[in-house]
Amino acid sequence: MIKYALKCADGHGFESWFASADAFDSLTAAGHVSCAICGNADVSKAIMAPRVSSAKDAVASEQPLSKPASDVEAAMAKMRETVEKNATYVGGNFASEALAQHLGEQPDRPIWGEANREEAKRLIDDGVPVAPLPFVPTRKAN
Repeated sequence: MIKYALKCADGHGFESWFASADAFDSLTAAGHVSCAICGNADVSKAIMAPRVSSAKDAVASEQPLSKPASDVEAAMAKMRETVEKNATYVGGNFASEALAQHLGEQPDRPIWGEANREEAKRLIDDGVPVAPLPFVPTRKAN
């Protein structure tokens, strides 16, 4: 595993882990790496200084992984908490559930789930109010 400091063409800086340097190169070339802040796929490695410290210093100075590293991460964590608390996760049935609610076949209730690009486009074309969420279900996150 390797961690890179990255930046997008809009100047946002962020970090991400990759299986290897080759994995970063192939994912970037395929357009699968995007800015964590704005979504821009024009991403490159930023200048990084190696961090060398003793094991004692590393343990004392490391920020816990459970603590958001930025205001953006904190806002996303708050959004996730609100969605998970107030809406029902319907998984891969999201498109059919959302359409059924829109057509009055199901009672209105807050839902969230997963839809592929074609399903999302059909929902939008049918006038169903939907929006993408910037996170995946907890059980799918590592």
